[in-house]
Amino acid sequence: MGSRFPVLQTILLFSTLAAAAAAGKNLRPESSNDLVRKSCVNASYPEICYRTLSSYGGSAMKTPRDLAQAALEVSLGRAAKTAEFVRSVRGESGRERAALRDCVQEMGDAVEELRRSVAELKHLRKGAEFEWQMSNVETWVSAALTNEDTCLDGFKEVSAAVRSDVRRKIRNMAKVTSNALYLVNLLGSSPNNNKQ
Repeated sequence: MGSRFPVLQTILLFSTLAAAAAAGKNLRPESSNDLVRKSCVNASYPEICYRTLSSYGGSAMKTPRDLAQAALEVSLGRAAKTAEFVRSVRGESGRERAALRDCVQEMGDAVEELRRSVAELKHLRKGAEFEWQMSNVETWVSAALTNEDTCLDGFKEVSAAVRSDVRRKIRNMAKVTSNALYLVNLLGSSPNNNKQ
């Protein structure tokens, strides 16, 4: 009878440890992929949002601010590549060359606006200054989207081949930028999201 007591104690101890371990799993902070998935679900292009951000920052993204920062950096990188692509396209007609020249200007402006947004988000402060900074970032990212649309408008009457190539690149860039704007707006809607 006395020998059964330590066995019961051992079983009870293991049961308690197993229950504590299971409870500990539920208390674990959410992973960066959980944050990305939860944040991207209502973005304009949720699949693109999840794909680009889950592979971008890995475990470094722990807060909505990290996510917005990463989204802007992805958008800036895409904008820079798109601007480079547009500069490399050679127009056949005067109209094509003019559309490309205008688009290069628009893309340059978009890159600059996104660059300023990335820099501003890195130095967010609290209180009234937070709102002012977020307003700046939202304005610049919106302007970058407008530049992208303006670029596409110039290609309405150029050859189908040039138009198709440029449109594909700019639309891809616009989707990433639209997602970035969504995540910036999400961050701006709650100063509590501005956690280091």
